[in-house]
Amino acid sequence: MPDREFTPKLGRIRDPGRARALRHTKRIIGEAAKARSRPTRFASHIGPNALRRGLAHGAVSASGLFMPGTRRVIVKARYTRQKAGELGAARAHLRYIQRDGITRDGNPGQLYDAANDDADGHAFLERSEHDPHQFRFIISAEDSERLADLKPVIRDLLQQMERDLDTKLDWIGVDHFNTGHPHTHIVIRGRDERGQDLVMARDYIGHGIRARAQDLVTLELGPETEL
Repeated sequence: MPDREFTPKLGRIRDPGRARALRHTKRIIGEAAKARSRPTRFASHIGPNALRRGLAHGAVSASGLFMPGTRRVIVKARYTRQKAGELGAARAHLRYIQRDGITRDGNPGQLYDAANDDADGHAFLERSEHDPHQFRFIISAEDSERLADLKPVIRDLLQQMERDLDTKLDWIGVDHFNTGHPHTHIVIRGRDERGQDLVMARDYIGHGIRARAQDLVTLELGPETEL
């Protein structure tokens, strides 16, 4: 039987290069999808040229440089869109953060704001009816159980945020003691003191607020020792 020439095929057995072609095709489709999706990020109620408040402090805080002994604080942030007149989700959130069993005595939570220990949640919602969005935060200090009262620290934090953002903030909060770490839920309206859309810089939300909260808790409890 005469010798027959053959051409070796590299790769897995019974794989005529289809897998490689599929990987390449998927990569092309993925990159095209990314390019197509980028402009939609700006197709919202906030334009790309809107003033991002807190940008400078957020950029500094994003560097991750903290003084030795700074006490740790976790800040969870959520940005929630709203349609004019549709406050169902906002009402549900207020009911949730005021639910039974969250105080030290197991009672429903009590809203407070910058000046009052008994804030009116209904009035807050009425003021928020035509806001484009809400900011919702959870502030939880590692050593929060050592704080006799969370309200002074939270109020100081919001005052510092007003200085960083260069505007008054319309907000309400409620303290929770139903977990191992007492924490505070805060809701901030999406309008500044002039009635314009309130836009916070991404780094300020992600890093700046946490840095301010850590400074305040450290000032209240003293620096954390190595022990």
